[in-house]
Amino acid sequence: MNLYAEIATLVAEGRPFVLATVIESAGSTPQKPGSKMVVLEDGSLRGTVGGGAIEFQIIEAARSLLASSEQTRTLETHLTHELGMCCGGRMKVFLEKQEAPARLTLFGAGHVAQEVAALAHHVGFRVTVVDARPEWASRERFPGCEVLVKDPADHARALAPDAHDSFCITTHDHPLDQAVLEALLPKPAAYLGVIGSRRKAERFRMRLKAAGFEETALARIRSPMGLPIGALTPREIAVSIVAELIQVRRGA
Repeated sequence: MNLYAEIATLVAEGRPFVLATVIESAGSTPQKPGSKMVVLEDGSLRGTVGGGAIEFQIIEAARSLLASSEQTRTLETHLTHELGMCCGGRMKVFLEKQEAPARLTLFGAGHVAQEVAALAHHVGFRVTVVDARPEWASRERFPGCEVLVKDPADHARALAPDAHDSFCITTHDHPLDQAVLEALLPKPAAYLGVIGSRRKAERFRMRLKAAGFEETALARIRSPMGLPIGALTPREIAVSIVAELIQVRRGA
């Protein structure tokens, strides 16, 4: 498999990586401009830029870039003076990060969820929609998304998310909303939102507090969801919710 095919596979799988490209070289170097290598989070490689100390330096710089908020870096090294290699040349390498797409799970497949899914997909989220009603949870209504026809609360209980996952609870039933929320609250998440009015949000918080949830957990809940732009229609509400999701994703 050639390098570009492997890059396409990594992107399709949603795996983060850094693409390292030699952009300048002078003197004797193991690779010339245009040579590329992919570095994954665990340090595994696709391709090579020459091996030895220079490749090790690039791997370390790439893994550091993956752990940072930066998107690109440029690494310039004199192979003899800085690395003790006998080549005697100089290489400049451009590092470019490909992040894993942010994951968004929508619990409920109603009109607002349909609009949120479409917009979130367009701005780079990897969207999953969960609803037990097959007439609502269909690929026709949610193109480009993963669609699961199953009970939202059961799915929420089974999830093992990480701190980058986002969740929007938009089911057709208030008790189901609360069951999903109770299942997700103890788990890590970048965003945890519940659709509804301020009155509904306050009632949920009172019930959760009575059920033993701490204030620190309750403070994570975003309800009503979305930025306050005066949205009324499902599409306008989706704009406000996705704007808030972007705000969280970008740390704005």
